[in-house]
Amino acid sequence: MAGQGSGGNVIAALCNVFIPGLGQLVQGRILAAIMFFVVCAVGYALFWLVIPAIIAAIAHLWAIIDAAKFKPYA
Repeated sequence: MAGQGSGGNVIAALCNVFIPGLGQLVQGRILAAIMFFVVCAVGYALFWLVIPAIIAAIAHLWAIIDAAKFKPYA
């Protein structure tokens, strides 16, 4: 992928809108994908406790922004 603002990053960010962590998986960042998915899934599953749902919503937004701003190391 070319870098921030590239088509790949836009696609990854759009993937994260639907499933948190999917965009990181598209970018090849497996550990980040698992982390975002687990945090969001557990937080959304415990939505009645309010605080985990807020944390999950923040993590979901963070996943979207992280995928959009990702710059490869090389």
